[in-house]
Amino acid sequence: MTAPRAFRVFIALLLLTACGKGDGLPWEEDFSAPGAWKLESDAAARVTVEGGALRISILAPNQLAWASAGKDLRDFRLTVEASQVAGPDDNEYGILVRMQDPRHFYAFSVSGDGYFLASRFVDGVRQPLGADWTPSDAVHPGTGTNILEVVAQGNRLTFVVNGQQLVQVEDDRFSHGDVGLYAGSFYEGGVEVQFDNLRVTAP
Repeated sequence: MTAPRAFRVFIALLLLTACGKGDGLPWEEDFSAPGAWKLESDAAARVTVEGGALRISILAPNQLAWASAGKDLRDFRLTVEASQVAGPDDNEYGILVRMQDPRHFYAFSVSGDGYFLASRFVDGVRQPLGADWTPSDAVHPGTGTNILEVVAQGNRLTFVVNGQQLVQVEDDRFSHGDVGLYAGSFYEGGVEVQFDNLRVTAP
């Protein structure tokens, strides 16, 4: 795993703010259609819903791209199936929660080479919450599917991968916000990740 670095968020996705707090749960998404997800593509990344999955392709190095759901959630449990489809294993992908805007949110991430990280983005700069990128046998490497889970309850945030709790942190910077699914590249482009069978319930 390469050393972490500041990311330039290439795709500035506008979040829907019309949805009020307390959107109805449970909420499920099989990505049979784009629905209300905010998708955007450009020369550096492609974000689409096709073939029954949300697909994020990072075409250039050192980029992040995501799709946001247009929700405003406070406490919840989110699970999703995530699979690396192509590209170098030196990558990152995962779940964004309590998104205030494209520069302020929490990120719960795994990599194709078997690492995980919990972090907070403030003004677009990543701040690890606890340990930096850490290897774990719970993360299926390469093109294996990983079941990612985030539980947000008050100021406590828990990250679970394939049924194993990897990290739990307490942070009160963001108390509610949108949720998103994302992928990112490091030194090489060509990363492609797909997400499916998302479910959000009460914690």
